Amino acid sequence: MRDDTRSPDRHETFTRAPAVPFDPDARPPAPVRAAFPGEEPPQGLRPGDLGPADETEPNIRLAVLGQPFDDPVASGSVRCVACAHRCVLRPSRIGICGVRQNRGGSLYTLVYGQAVVSQAEPIEKKPLFHFLPGSYAYSVATQGCNFHCAYCQNWQISQAHREGRVPESRYLAPETAVEEAVAAGVRSIAYTYVEPTVFLEYALDTMTRARAAGLRNIFVTNGYESPEALDLLVPNLDAANVDLKAARDDFYRHVCGALREPVRETIVAMRERGIWVELTTLIIPGLNDDRRDLRAMAEWIATAVGPETPWHLTRFQPAYRLSGLAETPAATLVDAAQIAREVGLRHVYVGNAPEVEASTTICSRCGERLIGRSDFAVTEWHLIEGRCPRCKHSLAGVGLEDAPVVA
Repeated sequence: MRDDTRSPDRHETFTRAPAVPFDPDARPPAPVRAAFPGEEPPQGLRPGDLGPADETEPNIRLAVLGQPFDDPVASGSVRCVACAHRCVLRPSRIGICGVRQNRGGSLYTLVYGQAVVSQAEPIEKKPLFHFLPGSYAYSVATQGCNFHCAYCQNWQISQAHREGRVPESRYLAPETAVEEAVAAGVRSIAYTYVEPTVFLEYALDTMTRARAAGLRNIFVTNGYESPEALDLLVPNLDAANVDLKAARDDFYRHVCGALREPVRETIVAMRERGIWVELTTLIIPGLNDDRRDLRAMAEWIATAVGPETPWHLTRFQPAYRLSGLAETPAATLVDAAQIAREVGLRHVYVGNAPEVEASTTICSRCGERLIGRSDFAVTEWHLIEGRCPRCKHSLAGVGLEDAPVVA
């Protein structure tokens, strides 16, 4: 219609929506089940439409640390407080991790016992160099992660829900995991490869059984556990390798989808509560390799966590969404290690770079060679009851009194 032909007293609008009948008590014709993590859930679900799975899906269990959340728009909302994201989930919605869902106003885990990794590995691979050196750990993981690091080495399982993938898995009950660990002759179970907090319920049930069987428990973690989750873990958690990703908060925000401070708070809280802590930083060219930032990280570790804290500096290999970057130059790793030692850190290790690898444990008092390693295996052992044979200085760590089988 042309403007010059429109009558002056006629008012037309093209923004008014047509009237649609609405029945607030309408019910679906058949029960609605939740979609697999990563798929968009059905629209229009009410709090009672989703519930627990039946016995054919033992991986779906009521989750811990789910709290009712008063949402005036969506009744039946819950808050998950397992990690520092503290996701608020409306009915049917799935958290950032991709594996925790609001079903009928209650929080459920979707990956209980659904193991995508279950295998014995050297504990040095975690990496842990001062905790039961030379032993093996039984590694367990499900899919899912509460970070979305652009360089993730395990993105096929950690980011499966974002990439539309369904990784191969098997149901591994906690008691079966412990039985397999004992049969493999390991000394610990490591919850690893993805952030273990996302499968907290499975980890907790396995940890208590592992302790009863004489095994230790290890978290390989991004450090985003909430204080509430840490309270549940501490009684049975012996050691953790925490991925301290960068000195700057903007790296955490833009590259990982998280915040820096909760990670630092978790590291300090773990140390204060008697958990053995080692730290790992993947050095990425152009992103977290600034010398001033590396010095700031080392200074924070030395003062807030302790100078005896092992710090593992590892080479970045192009992966996932950063596959176009070059790998970390050897000189950068050597320089980072030197900065850390200048600050006062006594046990700095360089990994994933054979030409400059530094995996030997040295006495921080006299410089004596204490533990030699190659390819995740202990090749030398000179400790005597956990002490330096020359100056008798006690090496910081756990399980250093008995010599392992040397490769």
